[in-house]
Amino acid sequence: MTTRIVLADDQTLVRSAFALLIASAPDIDVVAEAATGHQAITATATTTPDVVLMDLRMPDLDGIDATRHITRHHPDTRVLVLTTYDTDENVAAALRAGASGFVVKDIRPADLLDAIRTVAAGEQLLSPGPTATLIARFLRAPDRAPVTKHLQVLTSREREVLTLIAQGLSNHEIAEALVLSPLTVKTHVSRILTKLNARDRVHLVIAGYESGLVVPGS
Repeated sequence: MTTRIVLADDQTLVRSAFALLIASAPDIDVVAEAATGHQAITATATTTPDVVLMDLRMPDLDGIDATRHITRHHPDTRVLVLTTYDTDENVAAALRAGASGFVVKDIRPADLLDAIRTVAAGEQLLSPGPTATLIARFLRAPDRAPVTKHLQVLTSREREVLTLIAQGLSNHEIAEALVLSPLTVKTHVSRILTKLNARDRVHLVIAGYESGLVVPGS
């Protein structure tokens, strides 16, 4: 199955370079390009891509607002954010707006293609690397927050699983830590996603930090 991509960046040279790279992959196609946030929204509506590769800084509508619109109105489309620095605070805002991960623009070509495939498959993009670190830095309140009422829909076991997800553990690692089968962990993760109305594991990481279940260094 071919993964369909909308490529959104205001720099023509950058778009051209990424388009050439993606064209080299037999399983990924660029179905539209956009130079502004509004163009990205329009392209998504008309082409229904699997993934939007979204630059954060664009004219007329920035990548954060464009991401928020796309993830709200096109839930089957995932957004992979492009940024110059992996410590960019705007990346955290984009993740909160619904993006499923981010990559820096100087990423190795093969890694970018793998990142697109990972996001298209609905998997966590970075674990436990820069995504979790950035979320911890910019989304956590200065003091540990109490578990929000929103998380009260989870069972105690589901909270344990969510805590380990937020710490960056894979399903296999969670299964070993809690002495469960991988299938049982997968079931717990699916239920947590449904109960919290989360798009993917990246947003479970966000929920873990925002709720106070996990703090940096834990």
